[in-house]
Amino acid sequence: MNQVVITGTGLFTPEQSIDNDALVASFNAWVDAENARHAEAIAAGEREPLAHSSSEFIVKASGIHSRHVLDAEGILDPERMRPRLRERSDDEPSIQCEMGARAAGEALERAGVAAADIDLVIVGCSNLERPYPALAVELQAELGAGGYAFDMNVACSSATFAIETAANAIRAGNATRALVVNPEICSAHLNFRDRDSHFIFGDACTAIVLERDDLASAESRFEILGTRLVTRFSNAIRNNSGFLNRVTDADPLAVDKLFVQEGRRVFKEVCPMVASLIGDHLQSLGLSGDDLTRLWLHQANRHMNDLIARRVLGRDPDEREAPVILDRYANTSSAGSIIAFHLHRDDLAAGDRGVICSFGAGYSAGSVVVRRA
Repeated sequence: MNQVVITGTGLFTPEQSIDNDALVASFNAWVDAENARHAEAIAAGEREPLAHSSSEFIVKASGIHSRHVLDAEGILDPERMRPRLRERSDDEPSIQCEMGARAAGEALERAGVAAADIDLVIVGCSNLERPYPALAVELQAELGAGGYAFDMNVACSSATFAIETAANAIRAGNATRALVVNPEICSAHLNFRDRDSHFIFGDACTAIVLERDDLASAESRFEILGTRLVTRFSNAIRNNSGFLNRVTDADPLAVDKLFVQEGRRVFKEVCPMVASLIGDHLQSLGLSGDDLTRLWLHQANRHMNDLIARRVLGRDPDEREAPVILDRYANTSSAGSIIAFHLHRDDLAAGDRGVICSFGAGYSAGSVVVRRA
């Protein structure tokens, strides 16, 4: 079996960002307009008035202060409250392909690998902008990569599931070098009129180069010691948008066609599942929390990350042990744990170990244990 190493990572961050104050101002303007429109029903007790949001509420609930997005103007318009993205012709690169190419370019450069030397491309993310042709095949052509390519979706766990898939292909000799790309346009599936979730998501794209160790030339590399995945079905996080909407005569703009979750239930059910996954995975490798230098966790909620890290390490983590990037990126779905890895890995010494872990809808969770070579 071939040994697999991660030799490069890349990150595309949209230029536009929205802080909590701006997001709250837009939301509250819409709330005021809605309450005014239904004033008579509210006064008659037939309808509950909508409540304002606040920056303090957002930070306390999630730890998020701002988020990067592809289009801030459309989101902040109380009459629209969703991004405005130009429809592209079939002859133009798709939005996610363009994002992927930007992140992949940096990852390839860091790895010292030419795109033509890549023989497997996996695009994994929560929302693909079209069913077919595969975004991964389009990105493969855009970059000039070889081999084969395909898309996969395991919601927020798509990156770690794709890493295991790519690593297994390299271990088995079906590929020598792989590129995993996670283009997340989360602002497009978020209901910006829902007080409990209007602040959660941002947009970003990450890329990872994996290689056979004996072929790698990059000075900085992380050996993959093991991967482990788990899934368990739950409706607590759901999005019902799909190609069957038109044949069931469902409203394509209905609330359930966007991101919907039961936050408290997710917290109670996912945290122990993830902590157990990491703990069992470490034990199978003859390791424990004491052997870890870093936890690069999925960036969904600060409280979830703190609890999971505490259970894995057996104590409260410090900022270096479990770095947080959601304060400025918000939840970027599958890209979150890879952003944390990308920004907080260069200071590790040879022999230091860490865990890249993602978790989300499904439920799904993935653990990738790595060691700095």
